[in-house]
Amino acid sequence: MQISLPNSAFLGNIDAFLRSFDPSDPGRLRITFNPNWVSVHPIAISMTASLGLHMKGQKKEIICDTALAKSKNYLERMGLFALLGARQKIKLQEHEPAGRFIPLTVIKGQDELEKFIEDLVPLLHTTPSQAEAIKYTVSELVRNVIEHAKSPVGAVVCAQFFKKTSRVSIGVADVGVGIRETIGASYAVKSDGEAIKLALVPGVTGTTARPGGTEANAGAGLFFIKSIAQANRNFFVLYSGDSMYKLLKTPAQTRINLHADPEDDRHSFLEGLPYWQGTAVGVDISVADSQNFVELLNLIRKVYRLDVREKISQKYKKARFI
Repeated sequence: MQISLPNSAFLGNIDAFLRSFDPSDPGRLRITFNPNWVSVHPIAISMTASLGLHMKGQKKEIICDTALAKSKNYLERMGLFALLGARQKIKLQEHEPAGRFIPLTVIKGQDELEKFIEDLVPLLHTTPSQAEAIKYTVSELVRNVIEHAKSPVGAVVCAQFFKKTSRVSIGVADVGVGIRETIGASYAVKSDGEAIKLALVPGVTGTTARPGGTEANAGAGLFFIKSIAQANRNFFVLYSGDSMYKLLKTPAQTRINLHADPEDDRHSFLEGLPYWQGTAVGVDISVADSQNFVELLNLIRKVYRLDVREKISQKYKKARFI
């Protein structure tokens, strides 16, 4: 297998990075790095680390081509080499101009998740409302892995704050069973793409086919996270198996509509990508946005209630706000 970190891979242009992944030759993993400065979204780093940890756990060969990489310091600070057992001989300064970030963290249980969130929020200097959005997003993403993914390496998560754009970017990846198997436990799905779209519909959960899910698992986590990104006019990416769903940015002058059906959103969708055994999620949240988190959740829940709980005759409804 080979995974390559390019000089740029953010959610807007993540397609090229995903297409470059080569899952063939599962007996070894080669990790390559663009010789220029690597500036990538945390989803790319989390995917690289989770794949490497999986290979390490199976005692398979991992080759890190770092000789020409100008970003060795950054990747060392993110904890990539330490996780893979390939720590570089680099003298690091206490402060780097790359900005505030949360290094790669492996989470397998609730206690580790709570500790990660406790460390995450203060370092990002967000408003209380946006801090709640970030805590909620990370909790839901990681909880999905803990409860459903059966990932041998747990959830691998990292985050970065980009001061220039006042944006927090979060990436979570696992090498578990993938969305198709999880959703397929309760729904007849024929492809990874169909499973991904179904997983984004509120009330759909792999634990039961009953509309609205169960009291313990309502099947709304990914829908909520997608809605938070949409309300912030940001990207959201969900990749599993051979398919990817990407929520596109809502233009500044366009009214935001929250949809229960992910196909009603402004999005792109790809099938036939290199097969990712597991799930990877990336999301951006603008910390300068004035949208109150409590108000946002109320709007999201309104869509959920209308479309799932009340079982109204029209299949999908939407809530609007500026």
